[in-house]
Amino acid sequence: MTLYWDPTTAMRPEQRVGFDGRWEELLWLNVPGPFWTGQTDNCWTGRLHAPSNVLYGGEYVTEFVFRQPRTPAEVNALLDAAWEDPYGGYGCDGDDRWTPATVRAWWRERGRVREHLDDLLPRWSAGRAEEQEAAEGLRDFRSYLAGPLATDLRRYLFWLEERRSPTPVDVLPDL
Repeated sequence: MTLYWDPTTAMRPEQRVGFDGRWEELLWLNVPGPFWTGQTDNCWTGRLHAPSNVLYGGEYVTEFVFRQPRTPAEVNALLDAAWEDPYGGYGCDGDDRWTPATVRAWWRERGRVREHLDDLLPRWSAGRAEEQEAAEGLRDFRSYLAGPLATDLRRYLFWLEERRSPTPVDVLPDL
């Protein structure tokens, strides 16, 4: 039984083209994992392709990955979102960049993420159609943040430390 699935295994080498994000521009809202964003467009296109994985936020309503892909179909949807970004701000090399320490630091600062979502939700819920749709994503992220994300991040920490999926008998690292 696999507890962690590496979503980059669903990518062919030629599909990595266009993932030119600059890690130094990493948007703090990205959930740790292989996929992430830095500076992206603000055309509200990411959720058209990957509503289970992409949200908008930050100072200029840039796109970010709020949930790492869980299936090959979600990987393909995220690839479409990335290729649509005119700034080339998506990255798929998070496994080489996140460390156990930075994942834990992100988790310790999750209250800041929750506050950001809570600030956007009333505005977007009453906004234009694309904002209302994105408000659904905010609710989804809030639920994920309060629920299964902790376990997903512990599995990801195991992956980063061991470079293999944990088994049911493995002890997951603490956040």
